[in-house]
Amino acid sequence: MWNVACATNSSTLTCSRGSSSRSFPPGRLVFALDRTNWEHGQADLNLLVLGVVLDGFTLPLVWTALPHGGSSDQAARQRLVARLLKIIPATRWRVLVADREFLGGEWFAFLRRRKVKRCIRVRLDTRVDGEPVSEAFAHVQHGQVVALLEKANIYGQCMQLVVTRGEDGELVALATDLPIHETRAAYRLRFSAECTFSAMKSRGLGLEDTAMTTAGRVERLFGLVTLAFACGLRVGVWRHAAKPIEVKKHGRRAVSVVRYGLELLAHDLRWRRETCGTYFALLDAPFSAPGAA
Repeated sequence: MWNVACATNSSTLTCSRGSSSRSFPPGRLVFALDRTNWEHGQADLNLLVLGVVLDGFTLPLVWTALPHGGSSDQAARQRLVARLLKIIPATRWRVLVADREFLGGEWFAFLRRRKVKRCIRVRLDTRVDGEPVSEAFAHVQHGQVVALLEKANIYGQCMQLVVTRGEDGELVALATDLPIHETRAAYRLRFSAECTFSAMKSRGLGLEDTAMTTAGRVERLFGLVTLAFACGLRVGVWRHAAKPIEVKKHGRRAVSVVRYGLELLAHDLRWRRETCGTYFALLDAPFSAPGAA
């Protein structure tokens, strides 16, 4: 089975499905860093989350409650990555993707020292060779992918800068260690974290409905929700392959893959207990690699 191991202290809760991470697909993995936050009364609940990208979602692996409602600092991010590296070594990390909230010279240098490749969006006022990105790449059109001929100094690190323009017309500038042709596809996987938070909140498990406000309790609750989310994701992907989710006229699925799995799992565990062996075997099987059929 999943061999769930948990370790807690006053500010963090870390869960992994066994130190060997045998439920992950083979090869190198994409990891995503993001925050999820909500309010309960006057309390700001704010979690910094790092997870692995699987089947269109980010499965949380380590997280910590922040003592405020704003962005994380560089030290908090470093501690989170260091915790995960104890479980999954850098040799299994293909890249870490993150949005423009997660910038900083010390942070970028830390990732390089730990041999973690980066694909992180930078702000448009970031200066490269003395010129803001917004001005230097103002000519980039939708669909184009433009990069510098040579690597540049970005937050004190020698990195490649890859720039494109999104469908909304906004420039997207990515500081990366990846080959240019891999960068845009890798960064798109960052959206998987937002899909996860949506499934954990309003579109599924109702995380925001908790009245808990103490950091340690919120972290532990998030751990339980993560376990339920992982079960729903694994079963949902399997169920969707056999019986695809209906697609509505607006082009989106009627329900999320996670909810699709949880509905079947809850029903069968209550009314068809003879199927438990099937689900135990499924939950023990590795996830598919990103992009796999």
